[in-house]
Amino acid sequence: MNEQVAKLIVCIVLALALIGAGAAAAWKWQANAYDKLLADQGAAYQADLSSIAAAGAEQARQALEQQQVAQQALADLDAKSTREKADALAQNELLRRLYGGSQADNEKLRADVAAGQRRLRIAGTCSVGTGGGNMPQATSATSLGDAATVELAPATGRTVFDIRAGIASDQTALKALQAYVRDVCPMGAATY
Repeated sequence: MNEQVAKLIVCIVLALALIGAGAAAAWKWQANAYDKLLADQGAAYQADLSSIAAAGAEQARQALEQQQVAQQALADLDAKSTREKADALAQNELLRRLYGGSQADNEKLRADVAAGQRRLRIAGTCSVGTGGGNMPQATSATSLGDAATVELAPATGRTVFDIRAGIASDQTALKALQAYVRDVCPMGAATY
């Protein structure tokens, strides 16, 4: 029996060795397959990260470009509006110094007042003298003719031109804001 037991032990050891070698080979093969799978997944993940980073960089570049275009448009609009405001105020100052607008401006204002589209209230002083000025000496209270001239008080004249300057300034600001909304805001809205 010794010989048979020895053969049995050798067969068992040999079987265990073959099973161990098979398990080691299967382990190695499986490890290689998983390593390849992990390497492929890592490469795909890295490619995804690279494409995401490239897309993010492109979006950032486009947003920066749009912002720069909007800033340039705003700077151009600001320069134009500032120029228009300065021109309007210079024109108003010239009119203030001359104490009257151009004939066409005066005619338009006169026609608007006559048509009731505009109203005009002026604080003034009338020079009423006895035989002097533009008023005859004997004028009745019921007379509606051109009896006297009205001269604007200096403060009233300045007030009229100050109001006109404010109107010119406000109109320029309104035009600038309308241009900003029309030209600049749509550029900024595209980035949101």
